[in-house]
Amino acid sequence: MRIITANEFLTNFQARTILLDEFFEQEEKVKEIVRQVYLERDEALLKYTRLFDCPVCELDELVVSEEEIDLAYRWCEENEPDFLKAIRKAYENIKEFHEKQIEKSWFYNTSNGSTLGQIITPLKRVGIYVPGGRASYPSTVLMCVIPAKVAGVEEIVMVSPPDRQGRLNKYILTAARICGVEKIFKVGGAQAIAALAFGTKILPKVDKIVGPGNIYVALAKKLLFGVVDIDSVAGPSEIAIIADESANPRFIAFDLLAQAEHDPLARTFLITNSNQLASKVSEEIQKLLFEEPNEVASKSLEKYGLIILVEELNQAINVVESISPEHVELICKNWEELWANIKSAGAIFIGEFSPEAIGDYIAGPNHVLPTQGTARFFSVLGVHDFIRRTSLIKYSKTDFLENYKHAVNLARAEGLHFHAKSLEVRNENVSKRTGQTF
Repeated sequence: MRIITANEFLTNFQARTILLDEFFEQEEKVKEIVRQVYLERDEALLKYTRLFDCPVCELDELVVSEEEIDLAYRWCEENEPDFLKAIRKAYENIKEFHEKQIEKSWFYNTSNGSTLGQIITPLKRVGIYVPGGRASYPSTVLMCVIPAKVAGVEEIVMVSPPDRQGRLNKYILTAARICGVEKIFKVGGAQAIAALAFGTKILPKVDKIVGPGNIYVALAKKLLFGVVDIDSVAGPSEIAIIADESANPRFIAFDLLAQAEHDPLARTFLITNSNQLASKVSEEIQKLLFEEPNEVASKSLEKYGLIILVEELNQAINVVESISPEHVELICKNWEELWANIKSAGAIFIGEFSPEAIGDYIAGPNHVLPTQGTARFFSVLGVHDFIRRTSLIKYSKTDFLENYKHAVNLARAEGLHFHAKSLEVRNENVSKRTGQTF
């Protein structure tokens, strides 16, 4: 990892450069995939699944059968009881956390008898994208499905890319079984996003798509936003660790490597006021990679890993805000003075026993987070992502007659003649019936 000063970093750093460069390179490919799925539906879906994932797949094999789910679950029961115990515990913790987020409809009455309010309604059908490829992500199943279920979503459709033999990962299927997902399909990439957005004979059209994915998935979600709702446009994962001389350099080294092993484009930052800690962490990372080589983590740290030196630890806030990272860890003595000033982060982890990995799997808060600087305007996935808010207006005659002239004046100012007349005609009707002018 390179070591630079905070001034050097703040002068040269652009948060979304990596993501945008990748987007520009791949955009035309994704547009063509989306266009083909729009025109050819299931034929295109099968074509791209064979091209990118499983050469031997047939159309009817894209649907995961109940038998496949049962086999995966039974295999875990017999061979991985600790995995089942862990995922059930994670399920409980995640569900308990997200139940705190439930929103309720609310109403209030004015003194003149009007009723105003907001109606909360869950989405009807949601698509969940679960990545494949470098690793399996049963935890993503939990993090996407549980808040949707808590929100009251009627139907959940899950997609995930198959392996070369046309199979889905057994841990993913087991997680889906525990979460109660019944509709699962062996499709991935931009073609899966397009199929969920448009609907095909195989895949039903959904109202919203959530879940992380590669650059093709992110681009397809971006292109189709408006046809379907999405959670966010996610890029490679990232972490920023603020630490002082009291921090354990081995803990920090492992946390940086844990982030770097996700993707060669993953970004890792250590922000510290201690030259000694910076050197120890750098040495520890080299030692760990020598003992256990990891090509993905090595590439990530070499190209996108930075140790940023600040004079005072409170200056780290400016650095973090410029990154607006997915994860922030505070491993320092004066964390109380720092955490409340961090405004743009997906999740904040405080103390040496709150590594990012504990949040990824078991703590309860969601791990589907904004990346690549989008924490400035996107939020962590939650129950709120799976509901619609509808306004209710039941205006009384008294309130109408008291306020309609203000609305008329605003309509006239905007040049909307019939808006104004739709108000005035009601006043005229009341005046004719009552003989009163309002």
